[in-house]
Amino acid sequence: MSPVPTTGRLRPARPVRSTRSAIGPRHLHPGAWWLWAIGLGAAASRTTNPLLLLLIVAVSGYVVAVRRSTEPWARSYAAFVRLALVVLGVRLLFTVFLGSGVGGTHVLFTLPQLPLPDWAQGVRIGGAVTLEGLLFSLYQSLRLATLLICVGAANALANPARLLRALPGALYEAGVAAVVALTFTPNLVADVQRIRSARRLRGRSDRGLRSLLSVGLPVLESALERSVSLAATMDSRGFGRTADLPRRVTRSIGALTLAGLPAVCVACYGLLTEGTARWALPVLLTGLAALGGGLLLGGRRSVRTRYRPDPWAWREWLVAGSGLAVAALLIWLSGRDPGAFNPPAVPPTAPELPLLPAFAVLIGLLPAFVAPAPPRPGERP
Repeated sequence: MSPVPTTGRLRPARPVRSTRSAIGPRHLHPGAWWLWAIGLGAAASRTTNPLLLLLIVAVSGYVVAVRRSTEPWARSYAAFVRLALVVLGVRLLFTVFLGSGVGGTHVLFTLPQLPLPDWAQGVRIGGAVTLEGLLFSLYQSLRLATLLICVGAANALANPARLLRALPGALYEAGVAAVVALTFTPNLVADVQRIRSARRLRGRSDRGLRSLLSVGLPVLESALERSVSLAATMDSRGFGRTADLPRRVTRSIGALTLAGLPAVCVACYGLLTEGTARWALPVLLTGLAALGGGLLLGGRRSVRTRYRPDPWAWREWLVAGSGLAVAALLIWLSGRDPGAFNPPAVPPTAPELPLLPAFAVLIGLLPAFVAPAPPRPGERP
């Protein structure tokens, strides 16, 4: 056979790029959902106004209802809402039986008080329950419940497996542990629903203590099987292999990471506490720069590859930016009008909804309109 004639020079092969489209039904980048939820949570941490907190809960709930998928991990939002209600109820019960430390003149009812020794001064069991104490506990616990609901929104919207793929190489090992922890609650909820449905199909009751005990064993068995399967999968894919780096690079990674993490934590504490600290922003930028350098150098130890990485397009920028904008605006507005963000419990007054912070919170609804629709079951994103 004669050789095939060629004309011209051979062109070098171009690198293969991802052909995944940034438009149409697809999963939004999980990092965008987490930045959006963290922004809402940071905004909630700046206020105890119950109207603003309930508005944040309504915004997160609407976005979850519109943009969550039908995967099992997307059903965890209701579980986080129930957990938030439990936290709220437990805090109010503690206030009723143990007091809140806030005095008041509006006594609702009085419980029998147990006498305590002298070394337990400042602690009481029973006694008068005041309206001011209940309001103070309600405001504080509602803020914590709102933070839990924001975390639940991120769990219901962000695919944990895709979140693990998006992590830098230096955080991959720690990310596996975090993803396993984050997926425990959604998988637990899905297992309980599956087993309860199976019991109803067999004509058995799915309520009561006996049903709860009979459901517990299959759920634990399923969790154990998942753990063993995950360990086998990680071992078969060579998880934990790292590249050899010079000793000076390893020392630089440790020094930058150890210097960056405390700086970021201290700066975040300064930004979220009452009264904006002037030193917090420079320390935060310095810590982020050091931490970024450590992660960049640490990523050289990872020898794993990424298959079909999720795109970060304009939709991701809008979703993440909306949550961060809510946090930035509420942090700025809380410094200008702290009374509207923290209504007093003594004397008890009806909280008012400040208009500018309310409009700022509504910016968090942007993902409901700009985020892509999640793929349907059986549809390849």
